Amino acid sequence: MSYKLLCFDMDGVLFKDINFWLELHKSFGTLQEGLKLTEKYLHTDYDRLVEEVVGKLWKGRDAKPYYALVNSIEYVLGVDKVFGYAKKKDLVTAIISASSIDVARRVQRDYGVDHLFANELVIKQGKVSGEFIWPVGAGKHKKADIVKHLQQDLGISVKECIYIGDSETDIEAFEQVGLSIAFNPPSDKVRKAATWAVESNTLQAVLKYLPK
Repeated sequence: MSYKLLCFDMDGVLFKDINFWLELHKSFGTLQEGLKLTEKYLHTDYDRLVEEVVGKLWKGRDAKPYYALVNSIEYVLGVDKVFGYAKKKDLVTAIISASSIDVARRVQRDYGVDHLFANELVIKQGKVSGEFIWPVGAGKHKKADIVKHLQQDLGISVKECIYIGDSETDIEAFEQVGLSIAFNPPSDKVRKAATWAVESNTLQAVLKYLPK
């Protein structure tokens, strides 16, 4: 099969297994409150979660801890090899993540990713403005919708698309592609939803499932 589009989730796939927004709660000293709000609203009322966290808890905070986190999180081993493969095969690449757009931009600077879809914490004059732009929200159906729109915009069929993810929020996207890979999946549900499941400390391990 000849593939044309390679899509990645980010936290746990391109970067070591963290949840960016929970790490940011730690940096801002709001973890306990953040965990409560996330549990309450993440998959039921994302608008409310944004309002409570970004609009209230974080609004007006100095953005330095945010940028420090963006620049300090560590890549998974082998990310360079997978992007090298994509370049060699002339694949269009996309990041589709509920994490931060600034982290996605870092990957774009390092590896030349073509399309970025992630959530944006709006910073103005060095402070958290209280605004949040969330095209991906918590993931799930939004990720699948983005995959569909990308395929339409690029004139690429479902069968010509690969998606690499690691969590339940990627399952709907797995169903929109010809080849899906669950990288270090946390549950059988994720493992079974993907074409292949890969357990490894290096992303390079996914290359054995891609065309030579």
